[in-house]
Amino acid sequence: AEPELRFRPPAEVPVRLFTEPELARYDGHQEGQPIYLAVKGVVFDVTSGKEFYGKGAPYNALVGKDSTRGVAKMSLDPADLTHDTTGLTEEELKSLDDIFNNVYKAKYPIVGYTSRRILNEDGSPNLDFKPEDQPHFSIKDEF
Repeated sequence: AEPELRFRPPAEVPVRLFTEPELARYDGHQEGQPIYLAVKGVVFDVTSGKEFYGKGAPYNALVGKDSTRGVAKMSLDPADLTHDTTGLTEEELKSLDDIFNNVYKAKYPIVGYTSRRILNEDGSPNLDFKPEDQPHFSIKDEF
């Protein structure tokens, strides 16, 4: 039997590239504004989880930025709310992958990517970045 093809309607918000200041605007503090959280350079719309990520909510510290390290360490310490994964243990990296795939990719729509994931510090394209080489990347899942 052929696998059933599932139609995914186009995202309401086009996939885009976010700089850090742009992403910071979506921190859950402005009423009526979407709430965005980046993990591993992928920006998710977590507005449907407002009770967790909205203003005054338990995980509000994670939103409006790339909180990859905080997610990996299950930490809300401001020092851990960064994209930097330097020095994480194998266990923390496995936890990061599990949460990335089983929570964020499973529950929340992808609205874009952080510029840091695709660009070098000087703004030039990162020629080494190949989405298909990223762990668990599937072009059909992300666009």
